[in-house]
Amino acid sequence: MANRDENAMWSIFGYLLSGLIFWGGIGYGLDKWLDKGIFTLIGLLVGISGAIYLVWLRFGRE
Repeated sequence: MANRDENAMWSIFGYLLSGLIFWGGIGYGLDKWLDKGIFTLIGLLVGISGAIYLVWLRFGRE
């Protein structure tokens, strides 16, 4: 049982980190391309929101 909980914890951590890195990176790229300063923040917010939603879909409905 503890191994299953540990695997779930690492999966949740992976979802959160990858959402931030992926969408934050897209926002950063848009900032550099369009010479604006808001897209990194928007990308990070979209990334964390999407990651939390995926975690809820995967683990919250059990």
